[in-house]
Amino acid sequence: MPIDQQELGRRLRQAREGCGLTQEEVADELGLSRPTIAQMELGNRAVTSLELDRLAYLYGRDIREFLSDDFEQDDVLQALFRSQPEAGRDGVKKALRDCIALGHELTHLEGLLGLARVSASIATYAFGPPKSKWDAIQSGTMVAREERRRLGLGDGPISDMVCLLENQGVRTGTVSMPNEVSGLTITHPKVGLFVAINADHPAVRQRFSWCHEYAHVLLDRSIGGRISSTDDRSDLIEVRANSFAADFLMPEEGVRQFIGAMGKGESSRIHAEIFDEAGVVPVDARTEPGSQELQLYDVVPLAHFFGVSVLSALYRLRNLRLLSEEQFERLKSQDQEGRSLQVQALLGLPAPTAEQANEFTRRFLSLGLEAYRRERISRSKLLELGARVGVVPGDMSRLVESSGLDEEAPEPALLPDS
Repeated sequence: MPIDQQELGRRLRQAREGCGLTQEEVADELGLSRPTIAQMELGNRAVTSLELDRLAYLYGRDIREFLSDDFEQDDVLQALFRSQPEAGRDGVKKALRDCIALGHELTHLEGLLGLARVSASIATYAFGPPKSKWDAIQSGTMVAREERRRLGLGDGPISDMVCLLENQGVRTGTVSMPNEVSGLTITHPKVGLFVAINADHPAVRQRFSWCHEYAHVLLDRSIGGRISSTDDRSDLIEVRANSFAADFLMPEEGVRQFIGAMGKGESSRIHAEIFDEAGVVPVDARTEPGSQELQLYDVVPLAHFFGVSVLSALYRLRNLRLLSEEQFERLKSQDQEGRSLQVQALLGLPAPTAEQANEFTRRFLSLGLEAYRRERISRSKLLELGARVGVVPGDMSRLVESSGLDEEAPEPALLPDS
C-alpha cells in the first residue's frame, strides 16, 4: 500500500534525528532552506525523487526503505553514529555514506537477479570482548593462526588481501578519509559485509589495514560496524585486531624460516645430544660473536617478502624475541633516517604497490549489466550505478555497447514464396 505524504515526512524526520543531524545541516547539504526541510517532515511539502535520493544517501538509507510498507527506525549509520564518535567526522561521514550506498545497491542487484550471498563462507570466532591487553594479543594471534590454517595459507606471504576478502564475500573499497582513520568495517543485513580503507595511506599501511579490518569481520560482526582510528589504538578491540594483522601477515614460523635461510636467528650457544641406541654424545658449540645479529639489509628483504613496512617487521621481530631492545632501537633509528629506502633501492627491490580494490567494482558493474540485460533496471539506472563507482556516463555507455547489449535483434530473413 503506498504511503502518504505525512508518513513519508515522519520517516524522514526519524531518519534525520537518528543520525544526529539538524534540519539546518540537512538544508545546507541539499541547498534548501531550513523551513523547506521542516515542511517536508511535516508532510506539508512534496518530496521530489531527486531530493529523496539525496536524503536517503545523507541518512545512510536505501531509498526504497522510505517507500516500503515497513520502515525500521534504526539503521547502520545511526548505530555507528551512536557507538563511535569518529563516525561524525566530515571525511568519515562521506566514506560511510558511500560504502552504505554501494552496499544497498549491490544487495538490491543481487535480489533482482536472485543471487544468494556468498559471505556464509566466512568463519566466525566466538571470542567475547578482550578483558586485558594480554588477552587481546593472545586471542588475535590465535585467530590469525587458525584462519591461516582454515584458508590453507601455510606460512608464506599473502599475495593479495583484497582478493582474499572478495573471494569470501566481503565487499571492499578504498575511500579518502582523515589521516588518523585507517579503515572501517560495516556489517549489516541490508549492506552486507563491507570493508573500506584509507585511499590516501601508503601501500604497506593499506595492506596492514586490510588485515586489521578483516579481524573486525571475523571477531566483531555482532557490533554492526567499526571505525579504526589511531585515537583508539589502545582500545582492546583495536589491540586484538592489530595483533591479528601482525600474525596473519607475518606468521612466526614463516619469519623464522626466512631468517634461518640467511643463517641467522639461532642462539649464540648450541647444545645437542646425539643418541645412537648405544649411548649419547653431547655436542656444544658457539656461533661466532655477533654473527646472529640482524642488520638492516636482513630486515628490508624480510619486510618486502611479506609485504609490510620495515617498521612493522621490526616490531614483529622484537615481539618474537629475534631482536633485543637495543638492536630494535638501533634499526628503528636507521629506518627513520631513510636508510631502509636506500637499502631497498640498492638491493633492487621494487617499491610496494597498493592492492587495487577493484574486484568489488568489477562485480558491481557485471551485476548491473546483467540486470540491465534482463530488463530489471533501466539504462538511466545503469548509468547511475556506474557513476557510483566512478565510471562516467560516456564510458558506461561504451561498456554497454561493447557488451552487445544495445544491439537490435536481427530481422528474420525473408524467404521467397514457394
